[in-house]
Amino acid sequence: MALLALMFTAGAAFLAVSLHRVQVERFSVLSHDQLRQSVRRVQVPGPRGLIFDRNGELLAGNRASYCIAYYVEELRKRGRWQNTIDAVDADIDRLAKELGIPRVISKKAVADHVMQSLPMPLLAWRDVEQETLARWAEAVEPFPGVDIYVQPERSYPNNTLAAHVLGYVGRDRPQPLPGHKVHFYLPEMIGKGGIEGRYNKVLTGMSGGQLIRVDARGYKHAVWEGEAAVPGKDIHLTLDIKVQAALEKVLSGWRGAGVVIDPRNGEVLALASSPVYDPNDFVPVMPSGVWKRLNEDEAVPLINRAIQGWYAPGSTFKPVTAMAAFLSGKFDPAEEYVCDGAFVLGTMRLRCWNTYGHGSISLRKAIEQSCNSYFCHIAHSIGYDSIYEVARMLGLGQPSGIDLPAESGGLLPTAKWKQDRMRDLWRPGDTCQIGIGQGLLITTPLQMAVVTSVFANRGSLYRPHLARQAIAPLEREMGWPAQAVAAVREGMRDVAEVGTGRRVQVRGLSVAAKTGTAEVDTAGVRRKNTWVTAFAPFDSPTAAVAIMVENGESGGLTVAPMVREVLVSIFGEEPAAEGEGIPGARDFTADMEVRGD
Repeated sequence: MALLALMFTAGAAFLAVSLHRVQVERFSVLSHDQLRQSVRRVQVPGPRGLIFDRNGELLAGNRASYCIAYYVEELRKRGRWQNTIDAVDADIDRLAKELGIPRVISKKAVADHVMQSLPMPLLAWRDVEQETLARWAEAVEPFPGVDIYVQPERSYPNNTLAAHVLGYVGRDRPQPLPGHKVHFYLPEMIGKGGIEGRYNKVLTGMSGGQLIRVDARGYKHAVWEGEAAVPGKDIHLTLDIKVQAALEKVLSGWRGAGVVIDPRNGEVLALASSPVYDPNDFVPVMPSGVWKRLNEDEAVPLINRAIQGWYAPGSTFKPVTAMAAFLSGKFDPAEEYVCDGAFVLGTMRLRCWNTYGHGSISLRKAIEQSCNSYFCHIAHSIGYDSIYEVARMLGLGQPSGIDLPAESGGLLPTAKWKQDRMRDLWRPGDTCQIGIGQGLLITTPLQMAVVTSVFANRGSLYRPHLARQAIAPLEREMGWPAQAVAAVREGMRDVAEVGTGRRVQVRGLSVAAKTGTAEVDTAGVRRKNTWVTAFAPFDSPTAAVAIMVENGESGGLTVAPMVREVLVSIFGEEPAAEGEGIPGARDFTADMEVRGD
């Protein structure tokens, strides 16, 4: 008995010592291990920054998206995982019938969630309408484990307005939290295209975190708030929503693009491509049917024609040719050339749009009337190298550097390029074609708006930009002779007042312009790309405009009235005097003078 008592006493002492070691001496270590094995960290993205126009108008914001979520731990079933999966799946069918809405989540998605993201809410319906939420709140039958989950989503309050500038967002995994192991994450809005993509790092907030305690099987038991998420920074653009709306309105129904730039600093006041899309269609996710429709649309609404479209600039390039002639030292602007309706070079015959010819004509009148023969003549006289150098200095043949992704640089060809790509020599006809803005020369509407702004401000090239900057990004001073700049500018003013661009006129505003009509061959079908570039007010310009419309009638007839409406949105218009006609109204007696350009 004594031996037995001694054994019991020794056992009790051993247990007491062991319990003391576990519960007292090693409490902090074991508690930390238990916490480490049962706590999961959830990464929570910060609110996305907002986008405003130059006047503080909201262009891209955030809204609350109400989702119907299942909390699987409240529907757990004993036994195999499949039992819980079946229970949740059946309850989703029951709730869909109760609410009168179609089921959108598959059973496989339910199974994947249970096996991979068990502690997280299962979003069975996203972005639910208020009427559906009201039916859920008033449901007769109880639905345990179901609640409303609020998720932030991107919102574009103006719908299609400035869609190609803003871009859109998608959902993806957030950037990892430095110094932390993350077990689960809430998807973050990621910028795709446009300003959303270009400034994604600026707009994206800093992620915070939540801590979730789970049991041995992974079901959630408790939640603690961790580090708070930090919102992303807001961005203020140079866009003027009023001018943007006017530009998109005139382009509506056409395939084309337009850009408005402040020539004093390179700020983009408006940039539009037509047709458009609605970035709200991408939120919270793009339906497959909408994505298919946008991608199969022959008008290609997803492309930003203002910075990605490839177009021969037509006669809007002629001021560049004129400036190259001045700088070549081989040119007298007062010298007259006789246009008889065509320029003949060997076996090549380049028609002037005026088939009867302009007769004896010098530079200023040639710009006003957009005489092809005259500009073919001076291009051939000065040679392509002179034209190439001025065009290159103006930024043609390379991206402008605007803060939008996927900008095209167009094409400013050389003899080597033609030899390498076309296995052909450079010919005098190539020079003549480029001298009138056709042939191998390719530009974007943005590039031609930049070129126009340089003529407007008399020789300063600013990099176009959309995000407001404290200092204007001056690229270079052209160093053009004042006499040459004045001659070209005066010719462009004549275009707007008495020449091919009369329909750009705005009462009370002095405008300079250049029309253009470039003929192109697409799969054997001949069509026209019609242009107008303009700036105003003439003496101290604050706006330079370039608009291009595919398959128009002519620059003077199709596009000039569009430019006029955009200028009115910027500067307004003086009231008409009694009996005065409307600027830009159709004048049938003058149609033949502007039809070709």
